[in-house]
Amino acid sequence: MKALVYHGPGKRSWEEVPAPQLIDPTDVIARVDTTTICGTDLHILKGDVPEVEAGRILGHEAIGTITEVGSAVTDLKVGDRIIIPAVSSCGKCSYCKANQQSHCQSNPGGIGWIFGYMIDGTQAEYVRVPFAETSVHVVPDGLDDEEVLFLTDALPTGFEIGILNGNTKPGDTVAVIGAGPVGLGAIMTANLCGAGRVITVDMDENRMDKALELGATDKVNASDPDFLEKIKALSNDGLGVDVAIEAVGVPQTFDTCLKIVRPYGTVANAGVHGKPVELPLNAMWISNVSINMGLVNCNTVGNLLNMVKSGRLDAKKMATHYFTFDQFEEAYDLFANAAEHQAVKVVIRREG
Repeated sequence: MKALVYHGPGKRSWEEVPAPQLIDPTDVIARVDTTTICGTDLHILKGDVPEVEAGRILGHEAIGTITEVGSAVTDLKVGDRIIIPAVSSCGKCSYCKANQQSHCQSNPGGIGWIFGYMIDGTQAEYVRVPFAETSVHVVPDGLDDEEVLFLTDALPTGFEIGILNGNTKPGDTVAVIGAGPVGLGAIMTANLCGAGRVITVDMDENRMDKALELGATDKVNASDPDFLEKIKALSNDGLGVDVAIEAVGVPQTFDTCLKIVRPYGTVANAGVHGKPVELPLNAMWISNVSINMGLVNCNTVGNLLNMVKSGRLDAKKMATHYFTFDQFEEAYDLFANAAEHQAVKVVIRREG
């Protein structure tokens, strides 16, 4: 089969590799029908995630069709269409039982995210899916791949690590710094917690316009010299936002969150950082600000799927560009220069 293989910082290739095999009784093998590229994949290619070894197949988001099941798999069958989320969960360890699947202790390193990180990922023609019955979701009849593809990572990450970790309450003013896929995921789900005002902050006007289309109420361009004051002015009393969501992963955007959050507000960091950030505790300790961060659990995928099924969440609106598997290299080139191409999220589909 063919797969997108990481060969060290800055090096990748769509190439021939051995097909995956069942290893554990709880595994399934799935034909990958549709997949996408995440900003985390770009971080890996930049060398920001040194744990990823050369030779690793990248990717952690896919919709697939089961072609083979392990001996312990009873609730899934060959031919089932499945959502393959970024996080794998054994369902039995103390963290999984506590609904904290991001730290499943049965996975290598005790981390729920292993696809394209600790094991071979989903940017391939076939993938081995560990702990299938406690990790995947069967695609309901009547939904196509694009309608559920972004439930694998961007939407649950924006919701869980942004909106929920941000302790968002009805009427809150929420600022989302970064209008990429995770930021848009937060914007699209902010109303689930009753956010009163949702501000998109970026330097890309196209992405911010997309954010307005998907649920943001206001936009502020971060290239404006007085953008911090403009954000705070949109809060009820000018003291700052209730929830500041960092969705980029660079020191400057984290610093922006610290500067716009109000006393007793929350900073929710959803971006993947490749460098340390400065935390001015000497100035902030008196503000009673909470700071949350983390890896997505993907424990809200079922809830979000119900909303897609009922028509209340139009997840496919995040897609802007389409490719086939033999165009993987082109898809990466475009996504790495998203602003230039007005790209938000790419959809990469098997031909036929």
